Amino acid sequence: MIELIAGRRVFAYARPTDLRKGYDGLSALVEQELGASPLSGDLYLFVSRNRERAKILYWDGSGLCILMKRLERGRFASLWARREGELVKLSRAELALFLEGSEVVGRKRLVPEEMSLRELAITAQM
Repeated sequence: MIELIAGRRVFAYARPTDLRKGYDGLSALVEQELGASPLSGDLYLFVSRNRERAKILYWDGSGLCILMKRLERGRFASLWARREGELVKLSRAELALFLEGSEVVGRKRLVPEEMSLRELAITAQM
């Protein structure tokens, strides 16, 4: 799974989602409600209302793919504490923890914010 997402950004939809939706329905959510392109190569995470199921929609270069997970015990962390429909950015580590059922994800930032190339250049000059 980690190799699959290397170099990709991960976004979670901060609203319960009807996971009966397939490729077209989830793509429409990404385009219409998030204002993003499902063909960007980014990963988009959707969670059911009862937080027992999650789907990830992504473009692999030749077509849309969906990964789905159902927890047998417990629930996924709630990412809905933010404004409805807001796009929540997750790190790859946070996505891995989320998919393992960690309840900490979404409550507080678990990794430092990414630095831009400009910020890195300024830091290197100091």
